[in-house]
Amino acid sequence: MATEGGGKEMNEIKTQFTTREGLYKLLPHSEYSRPNRVPFNSQGSNPVRVSFVNLNDQSGNGDRLCFNVGRELYFYIYKGVRKAADLSKPIDKRIYKGTQPTCHDFNHLTATAESVSLLVGFSAGQVQLIDPIKKETSKLFNEERLIDKSRVTCVRWVPGSESLFLVAHASGSMYLYNVEHTCGTTAPHYQLLKQGESFAVHTCKSKSTRNPLLKWTVGEGALNEFAFSPDGKFLACVSQDGFLRVFDFDSVELHGTMKSYFGGLLCACWSPDGRYIVTGGEDDLVTVWAFGDCRVIARGHGHRSWVSVVAFDPYTTSVEESDPMEFSGSDEDFQDLLHFGRDRANSTQSRLSKRNSAESRPPLSRARTHTNVMNATSPPAGSTGNSVATPGNSAPPPLPRSNSLPHSTVSSAGSKGSVADGALASGVSKFATLSLHDRKDRHHEKDHKRNHSMGHISSKSSDKLNLVTKAKTDPAKTLGTPLCPRMEDVPLLEPLVCKKIAHERLTVLIFLEDCIVTACQEGFICTWGRPGKVVSFNP
Repeated sequence: MATEGGGKEMNEIKTQFTTREGLYKLLPHSEYSRPNRVPFNSQGSNPVRVSFVNLNDQSGNGDRLCFNVGRELYFYIYKGVRKAADLSKPIDKRIYKGTQPTCHDFNHLTATAESVSLLVGFSAGQVQLIDPIKKETSKLFNEERLIDKSRVTCVRWVPGSESLFLVAHASGSMYLYNVEHTCGTTAPHYQLLKQGESFAVHTCKSKSTRNPLLKWTVGEGALNEFAFSPDGKFLACVSQDGFLRVFDFDSVELHGTMKSYFGGLLCACWSPDGRYIVTGGEDDLVTVWAFGDCRVIARGHGHRSWVSVVAFDPYTTSVEESDPMEFSGSDEDFQDLLHFGRDRANSTQSRLSKRNSAESRPPLSRARTHTNVMNATSPPAGSTGNSVATPGNSAPPPLPRSNSLPHSTVSSAGSKGSVADGALASGVSKFATLSLHDRKDRHHEKDHKRNHSMGHISSKSSDKLNLVTKAKTDPAKTLGTPLCPRMEDVPLLEPLVCKKIAHERLTVLIFLEDCIVTACQEGFICTWGRPGKVVSFNP
């Protein structure tokens, strides 16, 4: 599923929509917002974000919700489809001066009923570590803005780690921090560790260990989002220069790249099995990139403005439930999905027991300890009131509630090699709903150009794109290459559902077991009950 950003069309706002699984209904009593419920004036404000955590407190109601609106940050008990939201009693509320929260992430490994670690990134570049249960502020990183002065665009705990976290900035740099180290009182000095095509990684030169442990410089322009693979081994980054870059996180090696049709890429998400990465951006397209073969295998259209959130639904299985005329996956692929669910359940406990507590050194020398954490992250957003559902190929194993796709225990060994043509064709068939031949007859190239929001593009990065070469190249020369296939050269995804569900741009899309959670820039967090999951509602 993907959401988009754009103008305020006067379409009727929908409170329900039907998919092949059944009817999804908006639950008005489960709407979260600021206590006074007054719509927020979003002009000049950073996107509203939502993070979930489960405290595992055995009460059956351990879900907690954090969201930012303007200068405010709220922490609530999340009652979901079961009971009405009580906005009068936030567990914690903070109002900041001179800066705004831009993103946040819980550490699911350390969360308990008595304590939870929450990282918050800010528009002025700082990162704060707080405990909204104890109502404490334990540390502030980049406090004097000596490391980076630009807005924090994405912050995530490193999978499997209780102390390491990664922070991306609008400057195009990422920094690896350890919560146990200080940042120093002077600007850091760096030493080159590794460089490659359009990226460089530096270590911090210091007599004593200090933050940041590593500095990544990636591409040109802002680094808009990053996402760890389900097994925690790979890192996908999308930048304003229009490139998706996928790295082996520990070895800091570039695995593969992809270029947008035009404009910046704003969001990225891994499929639960780690086989695909889906991106969205200023070209109004959803692009499906095969991890093993490092190439674009499909594109999704239907958006009339920037695509700002993309997410897979891990609780539905399109292969099993879909029309065979639309999806033609092989029996072998379907068996793989079933094994994925069983293997994940069997090995989660043993894998989590291998966490390494001494994580003070950069990940190049760190033992592989974060292969299946349960605390990945939901793709950040930045969008309007349209929601377009596209088919996925994910399996429905029981998953923990978090603000993203939980980590699987599927091994990625062998995924670096080339995918067999038959397997790749099967993957394409699961995504594609319109053949190449049909599309050429229907002139979708012209439709695509007509529907694009060319007028929205404000970035100047398109004239200084950095290709996978050491020299900067004319971006027009990437069109028609494996980096950026032409529209007629790859299968096209048709939207299954397209509904306007908010007046302002959508900024959040999170799949939970019994509902879907969306948020818009007005500051309203909405709960959509899944088919058959809302039997009765207790106010």
